[in-house]
Amino acid sequence: MPNSNSYNPDLDWTQVRETSRMLILSAIQVEDMLAESDISVNTLTESFTSIVEHMQAINNYLLALDSCEIREEALACCAETTDKIQASIIAFQFYDRMQQCLQHVTSNLKGLSELVQDPNRLYSPAEWREFQHEIRSRYTMESEKLMFDAIVRGKSVHEALAIKNAHQEEQSDNIELF
Repeated sequence: MPNSNSYNPDLDWTQVRETSRMLILSAIQVEDMLAESDISVNTLTESFTSIVEHMQAINNYLLALDSCEIREEALACCAETTDKIQASIIAFQFYDRMQQCLQHVTSNLKGLSELVQDPNRLYSPAEWREFQHEIRSRYTMESEKLMFDAIVRGKSVHEALAIKNAHQEEQSDNIELF
């Protein structure tokens, strides 16, 4: 891509190229934040693993002691702490889901940037259909596919989110795997 920008337009300047640059910038920002957050999540994961190991050791030490009120209270605290740790681990699944979604967004932004900066592809309905097919094929959850389909059919963002949320509510008794 030539070094042309809106601050110093030349005869080769186009809004499509500038749009492409902004899409790439957005993708890079998301990817950078994902990389930075991975470091924190890895630290948390290692910490939780260590805490679980220590809790198990404490629990085993307590079980080796003679039964008394303090031992039973300590065992109850261990059990409650283990339950909290398990709940935290489940909450980490949200992070994994969010990371997967943001990786899809960055792929989509990069793909869109490539599409709009290529005049042969930009004006080709077949290229747009193929790109949309690629995007949809990355989705693993039915609610995402429904939201995508709604947007492609011309629904508003509000309507697409309502369709997605309605599907998720219908599935609330079932776990939707991703």
